[in-house]
Amino acid sequence: MKRLGGCLPSWAVGVLLAVALAGGSAAASAAAQGDAVDLNTPLRDLKLEQQPDGQIRVLIDTPTGQERLTPQAFLDAVDRSQKRHQQDGFLFTLFNITSWHGVLWVTLGLMGQVLFTGRMIVQWLVSEKERRSVVPPVFWWMSLLGATMLILYFIWRKDIVGFIGQATGWMIYTRNLWMIYFPDHSRPTIADDPAPEPEISR
Repeated sequence: MKRLGGCLPSWAVGVLLAVALAGGSAAASAAAQGDAVDLNTPLRDLKLEQQPDGQIRVLIDTPTGQERLTPQAFLDAVDRSQKRHQQDGFLFTLFNITSWHGVLWVTLGLMGQVLFTGRMIVQWLVSEKERRSVVPPVFWWMSLLGATMLILYFIWRKDIVGFIGQATGWMIYTRNLWMIYFPDHSRPTIADDPAPEPEISR
């Protein structure tokens, strides 16, 4: 198997690039939404601003920054959002999303979870084949790629609990791969027995 710079398998580099492109395209899709109003903003985060002429504006966070809407424009945006939910109701409710670009992020999260489940199946099959507990390198690669996908997904979800859990594991997976591909030869191993038992002559 070819490795890039003697470090990463070429298939792993390809998957990491695909993950990065998927995240970038999803972000671009979010920014390109015709209705840039983020109606997922909790009510406690909504802000009202009084203009010099006495008019009131509703401050809303959007993927491209902060927008100031008139009360009527805000109500129109809420109405459009509700109508979209009625049209796309089941899928949006199932995935807990408010727009179609959210499907890309959910797909990314599901792929990460599939890798996480698949790594255990791979480890189990390899162990059954060897008739002993074995953790093959592919287990750590699947863990790293799955964690990367889930970290991106949890960032999009703004889920600090999921992010912390995956970020901690990400460092462990990286360290294990480092030790596999760059072992510390200065440490003695079982094969380096300083006082081997003498062979018994017959």
